Amino acid sequence: MTQSSGWATEPNLCLSSGGPWEERYGYSRVRRVGPLAVTAGCTATVDGKTQCPGDPAGQARIAFGIGLDALAQVGLGAGSVIATKMYITSRHHADSVGAVHGEIFGAIRPAATMVVVAGLIDLALLVEVELTAWAG
Repeated sequence: MTQSSGWATEPNLCLSSGGPWEERYGYSRVRRVGPLAVTAGCTATVDGKTQCPGDPAGQARIAFGIGLDALAQVGLGAGSVIATKMYITSRHHADSVGAVHGEIFGAIRPAATMVVVAGLIDLALLVEVELTAWAG
């Protein structure tokens, strides 16, 4: 099978944030292969500590910022985001997290999914997000 898309000559990058789970669980903060980049789940964890406890909007803002920073490290900006996934621990967080999504991505309008989950890796975490971006 040959690659006719040119992807073989485009970026193939795996970048770590240095977070405690990446090495242990074998994943990257962001992976870019050619024009496609995908972040791992991003939470409001900074230097191993949960930020904005009890504040889903605050946690969403931080998590999206971490994801966008990761995309910037592989040469992509918010305008390249084509899809987002949001995991929230209560349906009551949907409006506040959705509003933050709208502030950041309202003009871009990526495909988006929001799912209520039973919990995240740390009980204080209320939101986790993933970003998919396309350079093109």
